[in-house]
Amino acid sequence: MVKRVLIVDDEPRYLRLLEANLRTENYEVVTAQDGQQAIDIFSSQPIDLILLDVMMPRLDGFATCQRIREFSNVPIVILTAKGEEQDRVRGLDLGADDYLVKPFSATELLARVRAVLRRATPPTDSGQARFFSHDNLRIDFARAEVWRGEMAVSLSATEYRLLLQFAHNLGKILTSEDLLTSVWGPEYKTDKEILWVSIARLRQKLEDDAHTPKHIVTRSGLGYLMPPVES
Repeated sequence: MVKRVLIVDDEPRYLRLLEANLRTENYEVVTAQDGQQAIDIFSSQPIDLILLDVMMPRLDGFATCQRIREFSNVPIVILTAKGEEQDRVRGLDLGADDYLVKPFSATELLARVRAVLRRATPPTDSGQARFFSHDNLRIDFARAEVWRGEMAVSLSATEYRLLLQFAHNLGKILTSEDLLTSVWGPEYKTDKEILWVSIARLRQKLEDDAHTPKHIVTRSGLGYLMPPVES
C-alpha cells in the first residue's frame, strides 16, 4: 500500500527537494507551507507521516506538532537547522517521533522515513499472553492499548514499542544501545538524546510520579529496567 507523506515547509526549495526524493521511492506526497495549512490538510485526508519544519509563519512547527498530538499519534519528523539542539529536544518533548537536521542527504531522508514508518507498524505478539500487568499498569497486546489504573494512556507508536521492550524483559537491565537498536534501529544506537526524551515522555504518561518511577527505573551507569513487582 502506498504511503502518503505530508511535507510542511515554507521554503519552496526544500519542498521541491523533499517531494522529488520521496516520489522517487513511490511515496505519495502532499505539501503545505505553514502549520495551519498542514492541520487543515491532515484533517481532510489520511496521512501516514508528517515531515514538519520548525520555523514557519502563522503556526510554527512546535505549535503544529502540539496541536496534532491533541488528536492524533501520526508519526512526525521534525526538520531543524544545523546546531539547534534545543529545537530537537523541544520537538521530541512535544511528541515528535524523530528529527532531521538541515542540510541532509536524500539517503538520510529516505532512511529516516523508512525507519519511522517501520516503527509505526504495530508489533505482533503471537504466542504470548494477551495481557501484561505491572502494578497499576496494564497492556493489551492484542489491541495495542495501555491503561494506567482505569485511565487509557495514549502512546505514539515509538513510545509503545519502547514500553514493550521493558515488558518483554521484566527485571532485566537494558542498555541505551539495546533500546535504541531494538526500537529505533541500528543506525540510531548512539543517538542517546532521542532515548532520554522518549523515556521522560513515557514516564510522564505512565508514572504516578515521574520523579520516582516504578515502571521504568534508571540504573546509573548501566541502563534502564522494569523491576519485578514485589508480592
